[in-house]
Amino acid sequence: MARPSVRNLKAAIEARRTIALDRFIFALGIRHVGETTALVIARGYGDAETFLAAMDRIADRDLEAMSELDDLDQVGSAVIEAAAAYFAEDHNRRIVEALRSELTILPAERPKTDTPVAGKTVVFTGALERMTREEAKTKAESLGAKVASSVSKKTDIVVAGPGAGSKLKTAAELGLKVLTEEEWLALIS
Repeated sequence: MARPSVRNLKAAIEARRTIALDRFIFALGIRHVGETTALVIARGYGDAETFLAAMDRIADRDLEAMSELDDLDQVGSAVIEAAAAYFAEDHNRRIVEALRSELTILPAERPKTDTPVAGKTVVFTGALERMTREEAKTKAESLGAKVASSVSKKTDIVVAGPGAGSKLKTAAELGLKVLTEEEWLALIS
């Protein structure tokens, strides 16, 4: 019984040695860098080598490198300072290098620019019946949309399912485009 368990454990470990750049960045645990910011940073730099080279420059307080990071959407001074502090620590750099030697880090997936929702800000509200909220978010982002959690005048599309409340009301007040889940799926298909 022990041999198959050990074999299964080793197989599971090997399967996890390949990771997307955004998941790698998120997993580092840099303060103020959540999943969304990690995705933005990954897409901004493209691959692990470029990202880590930029972080080394940021740790050295290179103003040009800090400005490049600041130019990314949703990245501000708090993230820049946190990245500089994280990569300035020798033990963090050793951990990152140890991880890189054990992992295959996949380049960031570039969002599409030729879709009807590319460049648009989308908010999902209410219950979704044909997909989970996480699936909807992932799909929208892969099509080049930015998914927000709240409705504002910068929101382009609100996808409203059953039980939508204050977000739907705010969208109506702002005169925003509101779609049902079916209309959303038709738009992105």
